[in-house]
Amino acid sequence: MLRQSILLALLALRTNAQTTLTGCHLHGGQEVCLLPGGAETTIANADISSLQASSPPLTTPTTVAATTTAASATAAGQTTAITDCHMHGVTQYCVKGDGSEVVVQATATGSTSLPTAYNGCHDHGTEMFCMTPDGDEVAVGAEASTKANTEEESDCHFHAGVEHCTGQENTCERRDRDYNVNLRIGLLFVILATSAIAVYAPMLLKRLLKVDVSGTLFTIVKQFGTGVIIATAFVHLLTHAELMFGNECLGELAYEATATSIAMAGAFIAFLIDFIAHRLATWRNSKNTTPNLEQTTTTSSSDQKIAPVKELALSPLANSSHHHRSALATANDAVSVLVLEAGIIFHSLLLGITLVVAGDSVFITLFIVIVFHQMFEGLALGARIAAIDTTAGSKLKKMKSLVLPLAFALVTPVGMAIGIGVLNTFNGNNPSTIVALGTLDSLSAGILAWVGFVDMWAGDWIFGELKNAPIVKTLAALASLVSGMLLMGVLGKWA
Repeated sequence: MLRQSILLALLALRTNAQTTLTGCHLHGGQEVCLLPGGAETTIANADISSLQASSPPLTTPTTVAATTTAASATAAGQTTAITDCHMHGVTQYCVKGDGSEVVVQATATGSTSLPTAYNGCHDHGTEMFCMTPDGDEVAVGAEASTKANTEEESDCHFHAGVEHCTGQENTCERRDRDYNVNLRIGLLFVILATSAIAVYAPMLLKRLLKVDVSGTLFTIVKQFGTGVIIATAFVHLLTHAELMFGNECLGELAYEATATSIAMAGAFIAFLIDFIAHRLATWRNSKNTTPNLEQTTTTSSSDQKIAPVKELALSPLANSSHHHRSALATANDAVSVLVLEAGIIFHSLLLGITLVVAGDSVFITLFIVIVFHQMFEGLALGARIAAIDTTAGSKLKKMKSLVLPLAFALVTPVGMAIGIGVLNTFNGNNPSTIVALGTLDSLSAGILAWVGFVDMWAGDWIFGELKNAPIVKTLAALASLVSGMLLMGVLGKWA
């Protein structure tokens, strides 16, 4: 009788212990479960057989309560469940019993979403594992260590709004990011102010300080701008265009030289505009010059048959010829500046959009780079605008002082406003987006390359004021030219 009582008591104890085991899973062919205190216990095959024969089957509450059990921790700090799971980009984060965040090493498959909670959490050595509602085991890591590992394994940066990562699998899907919209709206006005100050600075320098546009100081500013434009064309635009057309999400291109071919087309378009405008300006000035020449010749013949050399040099004919040559040069300069601004505007619009759609993790860094970018480009454009001779007419003067600099100052903020509008739908890896951005970048690269090499670089050094300039002025201009290239080239690492 006593023996039967002891046996019944042991069976009752086994039955009670059985109902408190959680997180049962297999490790090396053995079933491991968690005791109420969080410690692991191994269930031997003999025990399982005897328990199955004498009592109901062992059940694991993990599969039933995983999505509803609150995160809890024992007195020893053992977390048995993680809850409040949410996504940051493609990574899932959950909350432990002590309130800290952990990263779940799980990947959603197909249309199936990840669970919002995990139960049966346990340790294997120094690693933590939890159970899904389906009974699968997933690894759970501390947030800080996971971020450190991610930073070591991958290096992500943005080129024209498209994220390029090394050390991790690329995806063509849209990435969910954290966007501080209020910060972006506020910094839009900072970009506006920076662009306006930079582009108007050379004009104010000329007007208020009476700086000679052919002097050494202004030449230094102009040559720095030339270096900036050359570096922008090659380091920023053409490089980004090639990255666009080399994007895996676009697939393999049938024609590998797509980016450079479009850039060549951009250079040809810039040349065509330059050439036609110069021909029209020459034709227009020749029509205006002919009547003046006839009238001057008639007047000169009636006064005297032969004029002294000095008087001829100062005659109305010479003055008239000089005036029309100056007017022609002014028209040509204006056309070159218009073509230059067209290339810059395309580029700046894209720059504003892609700055805004970059994630918060890189936004501030990218913003600082683009502030300097706008400053350098503004100085380059402003110096060329200020050098245009506006004594020929009030229309050109109004365009020079208002329209051209204002367009540059506004275009990047307008791009940022567009970016804010599409913030939650923009996908830089969408094939249509890639083609659009790559095409505009290539066209802008070609336009700026033509203007930079022909109108600015060769125009100043081969055919312009620096052809026979003093050695000091020449060396200062050369140093400024190289500085513009170097500084803009360095910025190309980030933007």
